[in-house]
Amino acid sequence: MPGYDLLIQAVGGLMSITGQPESPPTKVGVALVDVIAGLFATVGILSALAERERSGLGQRVDVSLMGALLAGLVNQASGYLGAGYVPARMGNRHPSIAPYEAFTAADGEIVVAVGNDRQFAALCAELACEPLAADPRFATNPDRVAAREELFEALSPLFATRTRANLTDALTAVGVPCGPVNDVGEAFALAESIGLRSIVEMADGLRQTANPIALDATPVSYRRPPPALGADDAAVRAWLAGPPEAALSG
Repeated sequence: MPGYDLLIQAVGGLMSITGQPESPPTKVGVALVDVIAGLFATVGILSALAERERSGLGQRVDVSLMGALLAGLVNQASGYLGAGYVPARMGNRHPSIAPYEAFTAADGEIVVAVGNDRQFAALCAELACEPLAADPRFATNPDRVAAREELFEALSPLFATRTRANLTDALTAVGVPCGPVNDVGEAFALAESIGLRSIVEMADGLRQTANPIALDATPVSYRRPPPALGADDAAVRAWLAGPPEAALSG
C-alpha cells in the first residue's frame, strides 16, 4: 500500500474519530502519522543499538505507517480491543472525561480539561455555579460523562461572559487545567513566554523549530541549516559516479 499520510489516516481509523459528530471524517492538520512512525523508528533504532552493544549483532528495524498509527490510537484502540466499542467522532470531547472540551468565551475558544472531582468543584466555584458541583447528575466523573450534554448547556453561558485571558488566569490559579485555542503564532509566543526555547536562529538567519529534547550533559547543537535546493548535487553525483569510499573520502 502506498505510504501517504492522508491515506493511512483514512484506512487506519484516525479520520473516523476526528472532527465534529455531524461533520465528514477529517484528517489531522499535520502529517501526524509520519511523525509518529518516525518516533517509533527512532525508538527501534536506539533499541537495536543497545542490543548491539550487548551482543555485537545488528538487526533490521522495520516500522510501518499503519502499525504506528494503530499503536498511536492508544485508548481508542484499547476500547475497541477490550470491549468491542467502535469509537466515533466526538469533536473536542473526551470519551471518558467531562468536562474535557472547548467552550466559547467572549473573545474566542478556550478548552478545559477537568480530570477529577476536585477540579470540577473548583471550576464551579470560580464560575459561581456551586450548585452544579452538588447536583447528583454531575457528582462524579462517570455521572458527568453520562450527562455531558446537560453539563455543557449549563456551563456554556458562564464561559461566554468572560474573556479567554480572564478565564485562563482565574482557572489556572485554582488548579483547573485550561487554556485558549491558540493559532500557531500565539503558540510560539506562549512557549517563549514560559521559558521554552522553541525557536532556533541559524547562522544564515533561518529560523526553525527547536528540538524539544533537553539533555543536560550533551545538549542538542545546531550546526547546519537545511540545505538550499541543489546544494548537495555535486557530492551526490560524485558518489554515484565512483566507488562510495572514494566519494566519501573526497
